[in-house]
Amino acid sequence: MTGSSGSGDRGRARADLVIAGLGPAGRALAFRAATAGLEVTAVDPHPDRVWTATYAAWADELPGWLPSAAVAARVDAPWAWAVRAHRIPRPYRVLDTAALQRALSLDRIRVVPARAVAVGPDEVLLADGRRLAGRCVMDARGLPATPGRAQQTAFGLVVDAAAAAAALDGRDAWFMDWRRDNGTREGDVPSFLYAVPVGAGRVLLEETCLVGRPALALPELERRLRARLAGRGVPLSGTEPAEHVRFAVEGARRHRGGPAGFGARGGLMHPATGYAVATALSATDPVVAALRSGRAPDRVLWTPAARTVATLRAAGLRVLLGLGTADPAEFFEAFFALPVDRQRAYLSGRADPAGVAAAMWSLFGSLSPALRRTIVRSLV
Repeated sequence: MTGSSGSGDRGRARADLVIAGLGPAGRALAFRAATAGLEVTAVDPHPDRVWTATYAAWADELPGWLPSAAVAARVDAPWAWAVRAHRIPRPYRVLDTAALQRALSLDRIRVVPARAVAVGPDEVLLADGRRLAGRCVMDARGLPATPGRAQQTAFGLVVDAAAAAAALDGRDAWFMDWRRDNGTREGDVPSFLYAVPVGAGRVLLEETCLVGRPALALPELERRLRARLAGRGVPLSGTEPAEHVRFAVEGARRHRGGPAGFGARGGLMHPATGYAVATALSATDPVVAALRSGRAPDRVLWTPAARTVATLRAAGLRVLLGLGTADPAEFFEAFFALPVDRQRAYLSGRADPAGVAAAMWSLFGSLSPALRRTIVRSLV
């Protein structure tokens, strides 16, 4: 349903929830709130834009309400390569982006196709002068990839599974493959291969800069990917669909008196990995329950435990930004040698600061003295 004229909007009663932004986080929150019976208004300049990015998550991160049709591919245990190969005994899911978007129906939501220029705690100002009032306003517009923010970048090609097999070395998926067969030399900023099935007999092969300030440019990542695939004997037809990725992994927190944020805008992105969608999907129902009971969403989103976890992971981002060009292989060799429960504590969830701290301390203790000194300098 499309928004009405300015005068009509001023006369309209306040919605229970107004959401700015209809990316995966905002749309999921709108859908679950409307499903729970709340009156929801959502504003986005292009609400019908088709999503094209590839989203994935560990299976244990996904909420039970997500339909199975939203999953395009299932990987029982992906692999990582740092100094050697590591099997990660934790099921991984690649989402069907189109099915996910369809599953998050907007049928019960008042959708206003407009640009929000100012978002407050109980009102959204639109570019055309209209104002949308709500008992609660949540800002889910994502984070702009401005130069001052650490970013993740990637360039990928979607390849037929038979052609992609040479890049996978007999594995189902590479969560990370840090081998330097991508045309780089010692001293170059490293990047890794992310390779996962995306359904319908296709595989995404993506050269990824995990984090940088600035991050590697897309043309450089494309050059590296093509060099890697050529070296592994992956035939390309030249017609493979391409994926371009650039987003900020650090950003704004809520200002006092401002609106509550959700998704990446609300600090739900993991700053050291860039994963955010599954966290947002899982956080929708607690937020909706808070709204229905009259509590502020921040009370459930930002518990003391969640704030502590965010602080620890922000330190982890500083460590990644401070690694030298030769250090990531040693760092991730140690990380993937950790027990999977320690890996899970650091990569997923926002309620276990003790688990996150234990994972970080175990990792630190297993590194060489030289790399430990590098980490201490990055934190100090």
